[in-house]
Amino acid sequence: MVTTAGQRKHFTIPVFIPGEACPFQCIFCDQRLISGKCRAPDEIEIRELIGKYLSTLPSEATIEVGFFGGTFTGLAPEKQQKYLDTVLPFFSAGKIDSIRISTRPDYIDEAILSLLAGYPVKTIELGVQSFDPEVLILSGRGHTVEDSIQASGMILKAGFALGLQMMVGLPGDSPEKVRKTAMEIVRLGAAETRIYPVLVIKGTELEEQFLSGKYQPLTLIEAVQWTKTAMEVFEDSPVKVIRIGLHHSELFMKQDFVAGPAHRSFRELVMTEIWNDRLFPLTQEQERENIRILVHPADVNNAVGYQGKNRKMLEKYYKKVKFSGLNEIPVKTFYADHYR
Repeated sequence: MVTTAGQRKHFTIPVFIPGEACPFQCIFCDQRLISGKCRAPDEIEIRELIGKYLSTLPSEATIEVGFFGGTFTGLAPEKQQKYLDTVLPFFSAGKIDSIRISTRPDYIDEAILSLLAGYPVKTIELGVQSFDPEVLILSGRGHTVEDSIQASGMILKAGFALGLQMMVGLPGDSPEKVRKTAMEIVRLGAAETRIYPVLVIKGTELEEQFLSGKYQPLTLIEAVQWTKTAMEVFEDSPVKVIRIGLHHSELFMKQDFVAGPAHRSFRELVMTEIWNDRLFPLTQEQERENIRILVHPADVNNAVGYQGKNRKMLEKYYKKVKFSGLNEIPVKTFYADHYR
C-alpha cells in the first residue's frame, strides 16, 4: 500500500491477522477470504514479511507497519504486546516510522489506549461501517453508533490519529445514510477513511440472504454513485480517502466472489464521475472549436476519465480536446481555454 504525502512517499507494510479476537460474525464478513490467509502469522513470519518489504522500499520513504484483518485490540494484552514487540526492533533501528492498527469501536478503552501508547502506534482505524443504527443492526455489527462516537473521541484525546472505515450498500443502507455517515466521519475529526462497497462473499450470511432474495447488492453504477455521494463530502474536508474498494486477489475474484459491484478500477470509476460533474458545464459553452483543459498532474487520469469517458463527452461538443498537467493548477480544479 502506498500513498504520496508531498514529495515523500508513504508505504504501509500490511500484516493480516484474519478473524482473530472478533466474537462477532458480521453478515458480510469472512476475513479468511478477504485477507487471503487462513491463520495469523507468527513472529518469525512477521519479521520475514517486514524484511522482504523493506528490501524493496526506498530508504527515504515514510514506512509504517499495519495490523489488519482482525480486531487487534480484542486480543489478549499479552498477544497485542507480542505482535508490537515483533515490530519494535525495526522502529528502533530507524527502518520504519510508525505502526497502525485496525479494530472495532467497541474494543477501545483507556487500558487499551495506554498499552498502545507505549509503542510507536500512530494511527488507529475503526471499522464503523455506518452511522445509521438500523444498518448496524441489520448487518450484525454488534456495536452501536454511540460506541463509534465514544471510541473516536477517546482515540483523539489520547493523541492518536483516527481512521474511520465505512461501507456502502449494507442492508438498510441508502444514499442519504451514506452521506450522513461521511458527514459524521468528518465531524468526529478523522484524519482518513476507507470506503468499501459491499460485496457478497461465499460462505457468509449475506450470501444466504442474497440467494433467498432478502438482499440485493448494489449494481456497479449504483455503487459508484453512492460512493461519489460520500466522496463529495470528503472532497471538501480535511479527511483523506486512502482507499476506495477492496484489493482483490485472483483467488478471491474467481472463486469466492458471489455478487456485487466488484471492479478492479473502482476508485477510478468514482473519480471519473466526480470529474464528469466538474467538466460538464463546458458542454454548454458557445465556443465549439478546440479546447485545452489544464489540471494538476495528479488529476490528469481522473479528468480524462476511465476509458476516456470525460474526453469522449467533450469530443461531442468540440473539434479537438486536449488535457495537460500543470503543477501550478490546484488539485481538484481545472482551467480551460480555447485555441485554434
